[in-house]
Amino acid sequence: MKTAAYNLRKASSQAPGDISKEDAERELERMQQDLDALQYRLYAENRRSVLVILQGMDASGKDGLIRRVFSGINPQGVNVHSFKAPTADELAHDFLWRVHLHAPRDGMIQVFNRSHYEDVLITRVLGSVDDKEAKQRFEAINAFEQMLQQSGTTILKFYLHVSEREQRERLLERVKDPAKQWKYEAGDEEKAKQWPEYRAVYEDVFRHCSPISCPWIIVPSDQNWYKAYVVAKTLLHTLQEMNPQLPPTKGEKSKQK
Repeated sequence: MKTAAYNLRKASSQAPGDISKEDAERELERMQQDLDALQYRLYAENRRSVLVILQGMDASGKDGLIRRVFSGINPQGVNVHSFKAPTADELAHDFLWRVHLHAPRDGMIQVFNRSHYEDVLITRVLGSVDDKEAKQRFEAINAFEQMLQQSGTTILKFYLHVSEREQRERLLERVKDPAKQWKYEAGDEEKAKQWPEYRAVYEDVFRHCSPISCPWIIVPSDQNWYKAYVVAKTLLHTLQEMNPQLPPTKGEKSKQK
């Protein structure tokens, strides 16, 4: 999963051989039950929150991952926001303005499908942000995430690492499969050709925005079942460590008084 140097050329995009698809999917089903119970406690406690950030190349499977991991959790306690190209109003503010609007409130699990990191990824590949401005944005992102953490938000950042070959196959499937053609966008092929450029800016993000408190987790994502397993397991472990507590009942409050 996580590599110390964040070298995407060396990081595997394949599931390891010590776990089977059948075992992973069976374990995922069990974990979803535990996630649902812990999310209920987090929501009832209403003091802390979790932010799950999903990044990855086109066709890395962010939408499918959200569906597989979070489908078993009470929708009242989970919000998902997908960040698209900024609007004119959003561009008129600082780049983090639109992100802060969707920061999780107490008791919630917030999922970002793409995130504020797009403003130091695609912008650099397109050349609208140079290295100097990117460095300033790295510092702003680190300060922003630190502020969220100080306010009680635990942050999990996942990079869904898909191989160039797998990405090509998935993009081709979008063209051939009528059920997936709605996902196709003009320019997908051109972005795929820019793989080296995107790899370089992602590695730069990993180097500059991966503090001990919320490091990037590189998830092998050529197999969708393993990707969902890793994210669910990490989220479950995080919630278990947070150990949210149900508020005291009326009887317990009376005893306390």
